[in-house]
Amino acid sequence: MPTEPLFHPISAATEPFIDIEFDGRRLEVLGQRSVAAALLAAGVSRFRSTPVSGAPRAPYCMMGVCFECLLEIDGVANCQACLVTVQPGMKIRPQEGARSWEAVHTAGGGSDEDTTEASHAA
Repeated sequence: MPTEPLFHPISAATEPFIDIEFDGRRLEVLGQRSVAAALLAAGVSRFRSTPVSGAPRAPYCMMGVCFECLLEIDGVANCQACLVTVQPGMKIRPQEGARSWEAVHTAGGGSDEDTTEASHAA
């Protein structure tokens, strides 16, 4: 019984290139991919640095589990590049050091103390 493959290569001929900016330099990348995949394909190998030693880090799992792909995207820190679709004109910067509490606090829409039963009601 023949089966069709589940995965197909994305043809560069049918996908338009888009312009983005990474760390102050212009990059031309294929669209319709995650930011992480687009940057890796463009040759970017350092996405962030570790808070303790400053060691370079890059995407590992590509599915939102490991947090190694954190970037600042369009002025928003702590973005998981593997979960964000690349868009024309994006301004992307490496994530340097530890995440700030303010960024973590506001990304979730409020603090844990702000949760009430009413906010969980559907």
